[in-house]
Amino acid sequence: MPSGFGTLVPDMPEVSVMRIIRFLYQQREYWGAVEGQTVRFLAEPPFVRIRFSRRRCAGNAIRLLVPATASKIVLVGLNYRDHAAELGMPLPEEPVLFLKPPSALVAAGGLIRYPAAAGRVDYEAELALVIRRRIRRIKPAQAEGAVFGYTCLNDVTARDLQKRDGQWTRAKSFDTFCPVGPWVDTRFSPDCARIRAVRNGITVQDSSTAHFVFPIPYLVSYISSIMTLLPGDIISTGTPPGVGPLQPGDTIAVDIEGLGILRNRVARR
Repeated sequence: MPSGFGTLVPDMPEVSVMRIIRFLYQQREYWGAVEGQTVRFLAEPPFVRIRFSRRRCAGNAIRLLVPATASKIVLVGLNYRDHAAELGMPLPEEPVLFLKPPSALVAAGGLIRYPAAAGRVDYEAELALVIRRRIRRIKPAQAEGAVFGYTCLNDVTARDLQKRDGQWTRAKSFDTFCPVGPWVDTRFSPDCARIRAVRNGITVQDSSTAHFVFPIPYLVSYISSIMTLLPGDIISTGTPPGVGPLQPGDTIAVDIEGLGILRNRVARR
């Protein structure tokens, strides 16, 4: 069973930045904020405002849930210059978008299930953001006010099915194919952050958000010109070079400098 944040980040400082989590405590679901090795409960969901209650609990007493309640997960393809160079592909002239269903979400510490229908399942480390309020057709200058915060995401993909189908829906939509977490950091700066994927303790992706083709304000504006974005929706910003396969028994971590570590294990379905 996925455990509390204390086992995921044992060296967390006593006073943390604003890291918002969603969690189970005594079989009930709550929102809270990480403060050192404890959780401070929120009195209500955090998207309109952050209002604390008087309750606290130890971090090892909770089970982490996905820190967003998404109606949709919008992802961006080929958004790192170094990834395009690795593939020998030209930079896209406009963002390449695709969707994952909310049923693909799994929390930090949860299992990525390897489907029997897939011959190859890949990791893709990504920086994601969570939308704060309902938006439609906003300008890039308005994007910062529409973003609640940032989190880690793994765009797990059945690569052989993606190639076989010629489109991406089945390959990216299996249950557990969208790990997200462990929290949403409302103070994280997405500029020039190191992003890594670490498989079984070995770094397999290593880049920086400085290599984005399309910056985050442009992406939020562009996506909102196509579809209405709702509080809790997730936008993921693409993966750097080094994508590769997973096997049952592997542990895969998405490690983003200054943000946190999303760690999941792979198991047979």
